[in-house]
Amino acid sequence: MSIDDDPETAVTLRSIAEEIRQSEGTNNEQIAAMLYRVSDLYDPAESTTTQDIYLNMRNILNVKERGGLHRGSDSK
Repeated sequence: MSIDDDPETAVTLRSIAEEIRQSEGTNNEQIAAMLYRVSDLYDPAESTTTQDIYLNMRNILNVKERGGLHRGSDSK
């Protein structure tokens, strides 16, 4: 799937992501990060694909499910 460059949409998505990030909620940071990543699809300065975003989001969700990056490791 190809998405056309649309800087206005990128700005709108990033603005919404910032609003979500600043509001209270347990998953807001994660949702904002995902929304910001999706905005990269519309930014002509970014070179990303829907597959890149899917893999990145899947990684974010997997890390959250495991309890964070350092869960179960010796490093703190």
